[in-house]
Amino acid sequence: MRLPILVLHISAGILGILSGTAALSFRKGSRWHALAGKVFVVSMLTMAAGAVYLAILKHQPGNIGGGIFTFYLILTAWLTARRTDGTTNKFDWVALLIPLALGLLTWFSGIEKMRSPGLPNDGVPAGMNVFLGSVMLLAAAGDVRMLLRGGVVGTTRIARHLWRMCFGLFIATGSFFLGQQQVFPHWLRKTTVLFVPAILPLILLIFWLIRIRFSNAFKKTASLYRAAEARAAFYEPGAPRPAVVETWSPYPTGAPK
Repeated sequence: MRLPILVLHISAGILGILSGTAALSFRKGSRWHALAGKVFVVSMLTMAAGAVYLAILKHQPGNIGGGIFTFYLILTAWLTARRTDGTTNKFDWVALLIPLALGLLTWFSGIEKMRSPGLPNDGVPAGMNVFLGSVMLLAAAGDVRMLLRGGVVGTTRIARHLWRMCFGLFIATGSFFLGQQQVFPHWLRKTTVLFVPAILPLILLIFWLIRIRFSNAFKKTASLYRAAEARAAFYEPGAPRPAVVETWSPYPTGAPK
């Protein structure tokens, strides 16, 4: 059973990296972006579920937490894209517990490694634990903010969808290009070339967040019409259609023509 899950995990991870790159390349809200996004979501959820299963078999608590967090990021990012503006549900309250618990555990693990002499047993530096723990707590804080405000709208909704998708892609690229360097030629492992595709999703994440927050590029995207168009791209049944302008007769009946 372990070998089929491993093959599925690797295949889904590669497909997730390719489809995620494609989704970032297409115009946001377009049909091609939505199609690539759907493939990315399914691939990443499959990869994350396989990672958790394999980590349980290998007794790797860090990878268990990483897989669960990746699953959470991709799922909540997808739900953010599908929902209408300013809506929440009971699932959001349950999902909040995932990054909160994982963030605290990861932070405590990093602090424990700092206090312990020698190299960590799992091979993960304490700084990486602190970094990932901080991102997890940041995600939990975003959930709390969304719940207290009754949902997200406009550019806030776009930013929430974007950073969670991009960071999930970063986990996949980092795990492949840096965590599995043995599959690459020996001469390539001696260079820093593999760091470029590994951290590229983080660079794109920062670029898009700055563009969304500090430019007018997404004013139209954040409007009601663009939000409805984006939801229609995901084939959401409740997405509103463009308004139909009717002309009215000047006669007293007041009936529309």
